[in-house]
Amino acid sequence: MTEETLDIASDGGYDDIAQFLQSYIDEYQDFLSWIGTSVDDVGPGTMTMSIPYDQKLTNVRPATDTDRRPDIHGGIAATLIDTVGGLALRTELENPVDASIATINLNVNYLRPATGDLTATANVIRVGGTVGVSEVTVESTTPDGETKEVATGQGSYRVFRRED
Repeated sequence: MTEETLDIASDGGYDDIAQFLQSYIDEYQDFLSWIGTSVDDVGPGTMTMSIPYDQKLTNVRPATDTDRRPDIHGGIAATLIDTVGGLALRTELENPVDASIATINLNVNYLRPATGDLTATANVIRVGGTVGVSEVTVESTTPDGETKEVATGQGSYRVFRRED
């Protein structure tokens, strides 16, 4: 995608960023694609991504514990926190495509088991010349349809900007 087709200055262009990111995940990020990651919303300094509940993403339960469905493995929430936290930084860059972002530090706090679809919303705290920080909240739907926070996290990322 060229700079012209991904111009967030003209009309907000965040839909273009969301479509670009979703296409990139589907085409080049096998793991994120396999777990069903979708880009739901992109705005200035924020991004929301989700992963649907799938049995393949759960912790194994003993055969005797059949009264409730298995919880999603915590690594899936951590992956979502890391991914959406880093990608949200791009919304604050002058040219979101011409930079690379690498995780420096990731902190995840698990609040309760995730028993349904996961949705993570990242908010950019700051993007400096070389380091950016995002805070993320992950929510999950319960079997009775209630939405609850299941994890929070913060990521620090190294931002490599292309020199002009």
